[in-house]
Parts: sequence; structure tokens; C-alpha cells
Amino acid sequence: MIEILRAGALTTVQDQGRPGWAHLGVPRSGALDPAALRLGNRLVGNPEAAAGLEITLTGCELRLHCAGTVAVTGAEADVRVDRRPADPGRPLSLPAGAVLRIGPARHGLRSYLAVSGGIAVEPVLGSRATDTLSGLGPPPVRDGDRLPIGPVTGPPAPVDFTAAPAPAAELRLTLRPGPRDDWFTPVAWHRLLHTAYQVSPMSDRIGARLLGAPLPRAVAGELPSEPVVLGAVQVPADGQPLIFLADHPTTGGYPVVGVVDDVTPLAQASPGTTVRFHGPQR
Repeated sequence: MIEILRAGALTTVQDQGRPGWAHLGVPRSGALDPAALRLGNRLVGNPEAAAGLEITLTGCELRLHCAGTVAVTGAEADVRVDRRPADPGRPLSLPAGAVLRIGPARHGLRSYLAVSGGIAVEPVLGSRATDTLSGLGPPPVRDGDRLPIGPVTGPPAPVDFTAAPAPAAELRLTLRPGPRDDWFTPVAWHRLLHTAYQVSPMSDRIGARLLGAPLPRAVAGELPSEPVVLGAVQVPADGQPLIFLADHPTTGGYPVVGVVDDVTPLAQASPGTTVRFHGPQR
């Protein structure tokens, strides 16, 4: 059992999500940085699909009620066990009653906690992931919550250190034309491919909002709601692009100008990170 002493700004249970349900309009959900969670699970001896905690920006504090192995991966943050410094990116053996403190992210945005046995909340549609928009899965973690841990299935990995690349100050994302690119002027597409945008502080698990040159429309009005996919770049009325992430809605009324091939670099993109788009030919 894990007892949450301080949940921070947003801490959720996440695994590798629900990709098999996309044809029915169910959001993918799951860890925004799936590689970081997979690494954590390997370090503690879990299957890669086991659920852990995704901890956004401000850190969290928790207590283990039974002895176990944990690993903290993802964003760079201070880690302490009973006030003693501990190393992220490696298996940590904790006694029963130990208090684990994960500090605010210094570089990056989201830290991940894996614990031997995995977080064993009840799965919904084959996944234990929290979807912050639709409400599928468990609710976001709150102070005082107690989360069950599953049975240990394997030994911790025999490693002392794992290298994690620092989040990039500038992201270059491959962009393909979207289903409604004809709703925008040629100037809009030129701006997308030749100007820099910054990640807005208003971003979340639903989407990465960008700030920069507005994208002018060639067609006025709005669309009936229609399906959108992971990585869709939707443009609201203010002309600022929004890249849909794991908890994106199943429908949207604004036109989609393009689709980003891979959104995982955005998982650790803190506000102010520069984003540049390029076409698939590069």
C-alpha cells in the first residue's frame, strides 16, 4: 500500500494507455513520457505495462506501508528517502514505513514513480491510466489517498545508474497537413513551418498550447464536432495552435491544420520551450 502524503499540482496513475480502443473514439491516455515509465518499471522488476505515478512539476510525497523497491525517472528532480538524499534513475530499496519525497522538476516537467508490483488500481477498458478529460480510470491522486500495490513479479535490475537525456530547449516536430488545412491561408502554413512557437503555461495532459504567430483562416465559421487523433494541431478562434496529447477529446469543433508525427517530446516540455515545425520531407 502507498499512502499519499502530498500529491502536488497533478499526480495521476498511468500505464501505457488504451491504444487498442482508438477505433471506438476512446482516448489513448497513458503516460505522456512512456519511455520514462517503461524504464522505471524495468528498474524495479515490473513488466513494462505496469502502472506507476506520473508527477507533474511540483513533486509529491508518499509513504510505503510495506518494504519494496521504487525508481524515479523522467524529469530531473531531487529524491529523498526519510530526508536522506537518494538517486533517481536507479532501483531504491525502501523499508516499510519509509517516506519518499520527490522534489519539483528542475529540468523537464513530469517525473515517474515505479514501485515493485505496480500500482494495482482497478483497470478500466484494459488500462489503469487516469484520463483527466473523460474521467476514465482512477481520479487524480489526492492527499491522503491510499493506492494498492500488486504482487512482485521479478527482481530489481542490477544497475547502479541510468543516463537520461536532458530535455531539449527547442523541439523540432514533424508536421503533416491535416484534414482541414484548406481552411487556412497559405500564410498560415508558411508561418507554421518558418516561425518559432513557445509552449504556453496553460498546457496540460489534454494538449500543448502554443504561443506565437496566429494562423489566419481562409474559411470563416466553425465545424460540426468531428473526431481528432493524437498529435492533431487544432486552431481555436484566437489563431494559436494547440497540439492534442494523450487525454485529448474525442471530438472538436475547430479545424485541424496538421498532425504531428510524434508528440512524446512534448511530455517534458516546460512552459517557454521553443517548438518549431518542419514538413515530413526533412
